[in-house]
Amino acid sequence: MSGFSPDWLAAREPADGRARHAGLLADLGAVFAGRESVTVVDLGCGTGSNLRAVAPHLPRRQRWRLVDHDAALLAAARGRLAAWADRTERDGDDVRLIVGGRDLQVSFAETDLAAAPEAALDGSPDLVTAAALFDLASRPWIGRLARSVADKRAAFYTALTYNGDDTWQPPHPDDHAIRDAFLEHQGRDKGFGPAAGPAATVVLAEAFSALGYRVKTGASPWRLGAAEQALLRELAAGVAQAVRETGRMPEDRISAWLAARSQGASCTVGHSDLLAIAPA
Repeated sequence: MSGFSPDWLAAREPADGRARHAGLLADLGAVFAGRESVTVVDLGCGTGSNLRAVAPHLPRRQRWRLVDHDAALLAAARGRLAAWADRTERDGDDVRLIVGGRDLQVSFAETDLAAAPEAALDGSPDLVTAAALFDLASRPWIGRLARSVADKRAAFYTALTYNGDDTWQPPHPDDHAIRDAFLEHQGRDKGFGPAAGPAATVVLAEAFSALGYRVKTGASPWRLGAAEQALLRELAAGVAQAVRETGRMPEDRISAWLAARSQGASCTVGHSDLLAIAPA
């Protein structure tokens, strides 16, 4: 699985928070309305941003299992969550967070999701969730995970899955060539087999619908402008590096595009959110 730095995850978290589809978050809250507690598994948790976004919409008592393959990210998650909470108590490697009137028991699991998604769902979760993960995963892996979630009869919510709908401003002559090369890179193996890339939300919807789930989707685009120039520069640099790795464009054209995108650009980056509710 491709790695992401804590700095990159911290830089994108505010944009992620603004982009999430508010209607689907409200629908997720409605699934557990009236419940006193809920058990959640967060796949590819990074530094815990998905927990921070989702927990305010869930019942007062929550038990989270944060799963990632990267021990450094799990360590960073402990620190970020402690800083976010109103009060933190340590219990070995686990933490208890008191925040916004909610009581969260959080455990951390270093797990190779690519090899064994079923292992991440140990126990009886009520909800399986992830953010910015499934465009990295292959179609067979997504199907395998969906079946594992259905076996638990858990609800499923994922946010910020890249959908390939990018628009940069002002226009540049190489925007289309850059985008085509980047999309080719998106389909390469990121550790789960050939990636579904921008088709991932459609693949998820088909997999859960076939298992009898009621599926809802919603757009969650990044809209980055003058206030997000640092994030835009990091985004453009990441796109340029991916294009270099394809070998489809000469370096002078990639560098010229990157230079233009590092000087006062704006960008809309398409993402999709999805909620799948188990059959009654």
